[in-house]
Amino acid sequence: MTRPPVTQTDAEAAVRTLIEWAGDDPDREGLLDTPARVARSYRELYEGYDIDPRKYLERTFEEVGGYNQMVVLKDIRFVSACEHHMLPVVGVAHVGYLPTDRVVGISKLARVVRGFARRLQIQEKMTSEIALAIEEVLRPQGVGVVIEAEHSCMTLRGVNAPGASLTTSHLSGVIRDDPRTREEFLRLTRRG
Repeated sequence: MTRPPVTQTDAEAAVRTLIEWAGDDPDREGLLDTPARVARSYRELYEGYDIDPRKYLERTFEEVGGYNQMVVLKDIRFVSACEHHMLPVVGVAHVGYLPTDRVVGISKLARVVRGFARRLQIQEKMTSEIALAIEEVLRPQGVGVVIEAEHSCMTLRGVNAPGASLTTSHLSGVIRDDPRTREEFLRLTRRG
C-alpha cells in the first residue's frame, strides 16, 4: 500500500499539535511562524532521503602519479538525528581508504558522510553505511571509518550525561586484516 505524500501543510499541522501537547498556544505571537520554520528545518535536516550518497563516489581520478598509500579525511563534522528520539547527534567522522587504482575527490567523502547523516540514524548503522558505500563504489584495498559523536537523547534527557560521546568503527580489507595498516589508520585518525 502506497501512502500519499506528506505535504508542508501536513507537517506544519503536526508541529502545531506538538506545541499544543507541550502546553503552549501555537497561535501565540512568538509561535505563529514556528510550524513553518520547523517543517523547513526538518526538510533540510532529513535531506539525506532525497539522495543516494554512493553517487558522489562515481567520479574518480585514475591519474594519481603512482600514489598507493592511504587516503584519510578526518574531522568531518556532521549533524544527524537519533532515530529513537529524533534528537540531534553531533560529531565527527574520520574516513580512510587504501586505493587500488583510482581516488575520489576529497569533498566527495564529506558529502557521503553528510548524505547518510541527514537521515534518522543510529550511529552504528551510519558508520557501516559510509564504509560499505566506499567499498562498493571505489573497490579499494581497504576502508576505515571511525565516528565520534555526542547524542542529545543521552546528554539532554534520560541518563543526562553531558559530554559523553560514542565511538564506532568499521574496518575492512587490509585496514582491518593487516596490523600495521590498521595501526596507521587509527594513528592518522586520532584527535589531538
